[in-house]
Amino acid sequence: MPPRIADLDWAPDDGTAALLARTALALRALDDADGTGPLRSMLLRTDVVASSRIEHESAGLEDVARALVGIRANTSATVMVHAAAALEGFVDAARSGRIDEDALLAAHRRLLRDDPVDGPVAGRYRTVQNWIGGGATPRLATHVPPPPDLVPGLMADLFAFLDRDDLHPVAQAALAHAQFESIHPFTDGNGRIGRALVAAVLRRRGVTRTVSAPVSAALVADRDRYFAHLDRYRDGAVDEWVRDLAIALGAAADEALVTGLLLAEAASDRAATVCATGLHAVVGRGLDTDGVLTEDAAERLLTVVDPVAGPEALDAVVEDLCAAGALRPVTTRRRRRAWVAPAVVRELDAFTERVRDGVEARARRLEHERRSGGDA
Repeated sequence: MPPRIADLDWAPDDGTAALLARTALALRALDDADGTGPLRSMLLRTDVVASSRIEHESAGLEDVARALVGIRANTSATVMVHAAAALEGFVDAARSGRIDEDALLAAHRRLLRDDPVDGPVAGRYRTVQNWIGGGATPRLATHVPPPPDLVPGLMADLFAFLDRDDLHPVAQAALAHAQFESIHPFTDGNGRIGRALVAAVLRRRGVTRTVSAPVSAALVADRDRYFAHLDRYRDGAVDEWVRDLAIALGAAADEALVTGLLLAEAASDRAATVCATGLHAVVGRGLDTDGVLTEDAAERLLTVVDPVAGPEALDAVVEDLCAAGALRPVTTRRRRRAWVAPAVVRELDAFTERVRDGVEARARRLEHERRSGGDA
C-alpha cells in the first residue's frame, strides 16, 4: 500500500541539495538556449521513442513518420503519434500553475483512445486489480498496486502533494513519479503518463517554460536501475531515487544542448547548399523544426509562398533533397508520402547514446565525490 504523501516531510542532505540545484540550472539552460523552438519538437519525438523502449516496445523516427501518414504496420509507432500530442498537452497545461485530475485523465484518454483493449476505458481510473510481472496471476508479480476502490483517494492525495511549493521541483517530480507508478491508476499507459508527470511538475514550478525535460531519454539509459529504484521506493527508500533522477535529468539536459547546436549546424549547411533559395528553402525551414516531413506538411509549406504550386513542384523539390541526402523516403506509395532527415535521425540516435554515457559518468563522479568527502 503506498503511503499518503500530501504532507510528506522530506529534506535533502547538503550533497543532494547541491545536485538538485545543478540539475535545475542545467534544465533552465536548455530552456533558454538558442534554437529552443526546433529543439522542442525534436526532443519530444525522441522522448516518446525512448518511453516506448522503456515499455519494451520498439519503434523509431522512421516508424513514427509512417504512422503520421496512416500506415499502421508498427502499432507502437501509432501509439507514439498519439503520445506526443497527449503528453505535450498535459505538460503545457501545467503552465497554469496546477496539475489537475482533468488534465491527467484527458492525456490518458488521448494516449489510448484507439487501443483495441484499453481504448474503451481510456481516461478513467481502473476498476480492476492489476499487477506488474508475474504472468496470468499476481503470485510472482514484482508489484501489486492497491485495490481499485482505493485509487481515487490515493490520487487525490497525490494531487494535493503536487500543489505544494516547499520542495525542490526536481525532488517533487521524483517523488510524484514514484508515487504515481506505485498507485498504478490505469490498466495501461501508467509508465508514459507517469514520466510525463515529471515534466509537468518541472513546467508548473517554472524550471522549464517551453522545452519538456527529456525524462524518458534519461531513464532508458538504465532501465533495470530505474525499475529497481521504483521497487525500493515502495520499501521506503527515497533519497537515492531523487539523486538518480537528478543525475539523469542533468545529463540529458546537457546533451540536449549539444544536440541543439549540432541540429542548428545541420540546418545552416542545408540553407547554404541544397535549401538555399526558392521552394527548396521553404521545405528546408520545415526540416529545421521537425526531422519528419509528410506530404501534407510539405504541400502546406509550399502553398504559403506559392499558392499555385502543384504536385510537380513538390516532386521536384523532394527529388533534389533526396539526391543531396537531406531527405530519405520512408514510404513507397505514390500519395500521402513521408520522409525523414537523415542528419536529424543520426543526431537523435547519437543524443540517446550520449545521455547513456553521461548518466553513467555523472553517477561515477558523484559516487567518487561522496566517498572522498567532497561536495556533490
